[in-house]
Amino acid sequence: MKAMTYYGAKDLAEAFRTVRNNTLIIADEIPEDKYSFRASPDTRTVAETLAHIALSPRLAYQIHGVEARTTFEGFDFPTFFGKMMAEAAEPRNKEQTLTLLRAEGDHQASWLEGLSDEFLGQQVSMPTGMTPPAKTRFEMLLSMKEHEMHHRSQLMLIQRIIGIKPHLTRNMEARMAAMQAAATAAKATV
Repeated sequence: MKAMTYYGAKDLAEAFRTVRNNTLIIADEIPEDKYSFRASPDTRTVAETLAHIALSPRLAYQIHGVEARTTFEGFDFPTFFGKMMAEAAEPRNKEQTLTLLRAEGDHQASWLEGLSDEFLGQQVSMPTGMTPPAKTRFEMLLSMKEHEMHHRSQLMLIQRIIGIKPHLTRNMEARMAAMQAAATAAKATV
């Protein structure tokens, strides 16, 4: 008997799109003259963070989409990351950064939504010494979204530092105000 799946490839793709769309809003709201802002000397600038967010899902695509690896043994991480870091370091203006985020996000989401439950359930062995020794492709692909949300939270803090209230906060405040107004209106009609 096959186990019921509650969260499949289409859900994974939609969740990734949601996360990327929120990142795009933040990237658009930060003024281009703040793309060089760095919270501290040992951190990425806004532009570097956005390039990292845009390009880092390529690792998952290479491992799962291109090579369909069942083990990380033998994968040349230094070469892969060296190429990705060189591309991330290329100078881009704000519009080029937004274009890169959109293009890379569209590519990843389109690829994700076409994956089968069987493929997502396959185990991939981790490098020797890592715990756990294996993970499902699903768990590893889900981590792309988690990774982006981690960096997006950094960008949201930077927004606050430079005087911008993040859109997710503004949206939540608007929902709360609407609920309060509805509750007040309901009391007035009683």
